[in-house]
Amino acid sequence: MAASSADKVLTAVSRVGLGLGGLAVLPSFCLFDVDGGQRAVVLNMLTGVEDKVRGEGTHFKVPWLLQPKLYDIRLRPKLIQTTTGTKDLQTITIHVRMLFRPDVAGLPTIHTTLGEDYDERVIPSIANEVMKATIAQYNAEQLLTQREHVSQEIREAIVHRARQFNILMDDVSITHLTYGKEFARAIEEKQVAEQDAERQKFIVAASEQERQATVIRSEGEAEAAKMISEALKEHGSGLIEVRRIDAAKDIAEALSKSPNVMYLPQGQQMLLNVAGGGRPQQ
Repeated sequence: MAASSADKVLTAVSRVGLGLGGLAVLPSFCLFDVDGGQRAVVLNMLTGVEDKVRGEGTHFKVPWLLQPKLYDIRLRPKLIQTTTGTKDLQTITIHVRMLFRPDVAGLPTIHTTLGEDYDERVIPSIANEVMKATIAQYNAEQLLTQREHVSQEIREAIVHRARQFNILMDDVSITHLTYGKEFARAIEEKQVAEQDAERQKFIVAASEQERQATVIRSEGEAEAAKMISEALKEHGSGLIEVRRIDAAKDIAEALSKSPNVMYLPQGQQMLLNVAGGGRPQQ
């Protein structure tokens, strides 16, 4: 009797344990979580991909029948590099950085047509196509002078093409633009030639200014000579005497300031010891 009761108790305990174990395993088979910055697309094994996109939180699923696929909807960067030719047949290398994310409403279509690696399938191809088509419309020099316009045109074209695949582009910008060696050498030679041209213009302008200064100086000297001639005709040699007196004053002032000049009184005889202290010869 006691053994029968013990068997019943053990059976009940085992059933309870199995039930609790089943309840513990049930969430892993019937529930799935969607973290922040993610969305879930559910594949129904009977009807295909469902149009409803699951948001953040915990959701119910039927094992095997419903299979969720998680997609990251946060912004992600992608750098595309391509080498192409310009309108004037110059070779350039262009780098474009893009910030993209999937369109949440279009996730079922992305999952059906492209798959989880949609960015690797679509973005490189459309970016290369747009960049090559846009660069081919400009000369190499125009890419330097109109870079902002070229960048805007590439941005608008990539955004438009990506939207056709349910991909949203938040930013598209040119990070590097590298020219070939031949074009770089041509730019350097052009800059040297422009500097030489500017130098020659400066030399010509300086020569012209010097010529004009010489003409003005000559005209001034001719006018002064004319005025002197008229003054001599009118006043005789008085003007020449005045100039001579002025010149004598200037000379006397200059000599008075020289320490090597000695003045001797006029009309007096003075003996200078020019022999250095020796006795005079008899």
